[in-house]
Amino acid sequence: MAFGSSEDVSAIKLLLLLAVMYGLLSALTYSVVHLKFVNPLGNDAPLDRFSEGRTIQHVRMLSQEIDGRQEGRPGLKKAAEYIKGQLEVLKERASSNVRIEIEETTVSGSFNMLFLGHNIALGYRNHTNIIMRMSSMASKETDPSVLVNGHFDSPLGSPGAGDCGSCVASMLEIARLIVDSGWVPHRPVIFLFNGAEELFMLGSHGFMKTHKWRDTIGAFINVEASGTGGPDLVCQSGPSSWPSNVYAEAAIYPMANSAAADVFPVIPGDTDYRIFSQDYGNIPGLDIIFLLGGYFYHTSSDTVERLLPGSIQARGENLFSIIKTFTNSSKLQNTYQTNYSEVTTSIFNDERAVFFDYFSWFMIFYSRRVAKILHSIPIFFLVFPFTHGRSHSWSAALSDFIKGIFIHTFGIILAVVVPVVFSILRLLLSSQTMNWFANPYLAFLMFVPCALTGLLIPRIIWRRFPLSQDVSIVKASEQALSDEARFWGGFGFYAILTMAYLVAGLSGGFVTFFVCASMLPAWLFFCLSVKFFGQRSLRSTMFYILPLVPCLAYSVYFGGFLVQFLIEKMGMMGSLPLPYGHYVPDIIVAALIGIVTGWCTGPLMPICGHWLARSSILQFLLHLSVFGLALSSQFFPYTTSAPKRIVFQHTFHTAGSSQILESTYDFSVTDSNSLLFLFKHSPEVAKELNVTSEFSFESASFSKRNDWMAIFPVSFLFSNSLKFPAQKDYILKQYEYFPELSIQNSSLNSVKGPRRVHLELFLGSLQEVWVAVLNITGPLSSWSFADNLLPGTEIFGGGPQSYICRLSGPSDGNWTFWLEANSSEALRVDVAVLDQKLVDPMKRLKDLFPDWVDVTAYSSFMSSYIL
Repeated sequence: MAFGSSEDVSAIKLLLLLAVMYGLLSALTYSVVHLKFVNPLGNDAPLDRFSEGRTIQHVRMLSQEIDGRQEGRPGLKKAAEYIKGQLEVLKERASSNVRIEIEETTVSGSFNMLFLGHNIALGYRNHTNIIMRMSSMASKETDPSVLVNGHFDSPLGSPGAGDCGSCVASMLEIARLIVDSGWVPHRPVIFLFNGAEELFMLGSHGFMKTHKWRDTIGAFINVEASGTGGPDLVCQSGPSSWPSNVYAEAAIYPMANSAAADVFPVIPGDTDYRIFSQDYGNIPGLDIIFLLGGYFYHTSSDTVERLLPGSIQARGENLFSIIKTFTNSSKLQNTYQTNYSEVTTSIFNDERAVFFDYFSWFMIFYSRRVAKILHSIPIFFLVFPFTHGRSHSWSAALSDFIKGIFIHTFGIILAVVVPVVFSILRLLLSSQTMNWFANPYLAFLMFVPCALTGLLIPRIIWRRFPLSQDVSIVKASEQALSDEARFWGGFGFYAILTMAYLVAGLSGGFVTFFVCASMLPAWLFFCLSVKFFGQRSLRSTMFYILPLVPCLAYSVYFGGFLVQFLIEKMGMMGSLPLPYGHYVPDIIVAALIGIVTGWCTGPLMPICGHWLARSSILQFLLHLSVFGLALSSQFFPYTTSAPKRIVFQHTFHTAGSSQILESTYDFSVTDSNSLLFLFKHSPEVAKELNVTSEFSFESASFSKRNDWMAIFPVSFLFSNSLKFPAQKDYILKQYEYFPELSIQNSSLNSVKGPRRVHLELFLGSLQEVWVAVLNITGPLSSWSFADNLLPGTEIFGGGPQSYICRLSGPSDGNWTFWLEANSSEALRVDVAVLDQKLVDPMKRLKDLFPDWVDVTAYSSFMSSYIL
């Protein structure tokens, strides 16, 4: 690899200059995404300011002093008592101008839901919600109010500092701020501390179905966490543009992106937003979520120490300002207002807006109507290359324009394909995947040079295709015509993509529109500079680059954040069957980095491609790619700060209330490094399970999907799960009785009518029940759940079509219900009860795993019945 010619030297200079520019933009992105610009206030902050320090004290109490806020554990009740106690203190301190009402309610109900693409019925009882309503003394019970919702329960095995202790603590601090700042809300503010979100949004459902204040709500803010901090992004807003407009006006640190609404539906999971705005209400609202720190989401490492400094401060200041703006808005209405229909019609006829923040410095917001006009403009600029002095050769100009679009499109495609090919080649030589997981910079080192190579390959090919326009006729140099064809081809690619977004009704078209709007002045500056410095001058190229810097900076900001978010989530996206599942995570990350690289550098290529599309540059990039791939093999995928997740289930198959038929340890992983990888690097665990070096999947005992019924539908993320024999004596000492389903009576509604079976589910002497799951097969025609409506059927564990119902709530009472069959054919009911209490041998085995493994462990009691 030699750089002999002067043009090669100039190309290297340009490459180094671009590397420095993108390095600086990346450093800026890192500081913004990690909120380095936010100054968190301590415990001694003025009382009229939101304080992260005071909020952290609440988080510490909820996640550290109180042990376990999961349903079925004592900590959940203690958390409710703590929250209510804090609110009572505020009520006593409040001025005479503010009315504070506090309620502790228990909610019960049942309904059907589509969750993670699966049909399920949910039955629940006696879940706790804590509700506080703050209003002026002059307000009426029917005044429109603003709801702020957050959940205080936590997921299995997690202290829940981020998810969602940080949400509840922020709400407590905001309530205190309202009292101590002397602000009297113009309209009532309702704080809903709901106690059952992790069980599929049960607390919010109970509120919306039963509470007296549900019809007063005119807007809501759902506060959530999918990590331990970072940007508190508006991931969903609607059902109109009003909530996002309020956010744009009010946010101190705007962190919002309308493109998130396009992406959110494909991400596994859901929030209470759907209950308020979609399923059981049509209330305008915002879904605001912590997105970074995903390594710790739903793990035992979700602790106070993992919270990103500044995140809670930014969230709190934003929320307080947004609440104020909502309460002062004339569009805040509810069903009690006489002009409700008129106002809501005007609001809901207004489609979702297009908006995005720029490095959290400011926010750009415009309506869908404006977007239809604005995003259509770039298409009309495409007539320019055919009319600007080309009337006598428009067909030749069109031919060159099509070549330009083809070359740019082909380059973007190769920017994705080449990294994917390199990732596959690396994995063909390695048994270990996801080496970049704990070190995201490795992913950029591995795949960005590959993507740049893909972008540049078509530029080299371009030189072999002659221009269609005759230089002598057009009276322009070949270099000028070539630059013009490449520029308008690239511009046309982004203009067409912008129009495609618009036609599809998506909200992310601003991304490519921003590119188009930046390329036009860049081209103008370039054309002007050519008159002074020449067509093939680095100075002219710099005049093209400079106007693009704001656009490129945003691309690095948004793209870099997107890659970081995805990498952190890859540890919990599920495992696919081997051998193909081994390749999927690397392929996904390589493809995304290819897309982001094309987005961040594509606008430069029409002009800079002339300098960079050289064999010497390509050799350098390929060598750098090989170096990155080789270096990555020296890194272990996991650390304590980026743990590998495994699910450890102690499965008991029971008969009656006191007999154990079988006891097994079942293991599954949630990423592509299989259990064989885990046992290889966890020798103490392998020894305890009698796993030798000759162990393989061919000789192993696999868990069936039906064995994981207690965590349906999350179990569909698993594959290649293994089971090992386990002792059953300890559980007989720990529990006197096991769960059992019994028939109370069976009756026919008529001589030839349906058969109704009344049942009672006894949960035994289990101490920390999370859920009980029923899997019902046979001629089921109705039941006592969900207003007697059956959900869609599921094919569970390769068996016949079945109906799934999850039951949750305190285990000190039995569940009674009925099932109705429309024929004499037998009904089969499989029951799985998840208990969080572990027997001693299971605790010891769990403790043998290395510290880079996060273990979610529980017991599952399974039994089957023919009715």
